[in-house]
Amino acid sequence: MPSRFAATVFPATLLAAAILPLAASAQFFDERQQMLLGGAPLSRQYSLFTGSENPVPKTTVSYTGRYKPGSIVVDTAERRLYFIVGDGTAIRYGIGVGRIGYTWKGVKTVTQKKEWPSWTPPREMLARRPDLPRHMKGGIDNPLGARALYLGSTLYRIHGSNEPETIGQAVSSGCFRMTNDDVVDLYNRVRVGATVVVQ
Repeated sequence: MPSRFAATVFPATLLAAAILPLAASAQFFDERQQMLLGGAPLSRQYSLFTGSENPVPKTTVSYTGRYKPGSIVVDTAERRLYFIVGDGTAIRYGIGVGRIGYTWKGVKTVTQKKEWPSWTPPREMLARRPDLPRHMKGGIDNPLGARALYLGSTLYRIHGSNEPETIGQAVSSGCFRMTNDDVVDLYNRVRVGATVVVQ
């Protein structure tokens, strides 16, 4: 009897030992694929910041670079935005960036600033998402949030968001998202005509 029990249990144990790593690796693969495709991870294991309204709190950091005070530097890979203060420091904000295929680099200027901006999705976005409204008035439910900084003649903006959980993620169509608190803070510091370097 013991030998029959062992003969049944031993193969089952081996099977379980083989399946568990496969399941774990499949979960890791799915999560990694989500990140590579530009979506948010399924869990927060890739995020250093958890448990707060803003997953990437604003902070003042040392910054030595060639940019003039009042300039903005967007580090797409790092998913951070730096407002250059000019005394060897910068204010660093967490941002949401474009999904893979929607990122871009270049130098622009802030051409407009708007409080509680309205939103008209561009044709390209409506072609991908015909379910979107054709126009939305400014307000708390508007995807552009509390403030928007318009970049040159492009369709891109630095704007607020009512989805703070997307900060630090690659989820947009090329715009840079901030929490509403952070975008109001940046808005009050930045002048029209300021240089914006996206790298």
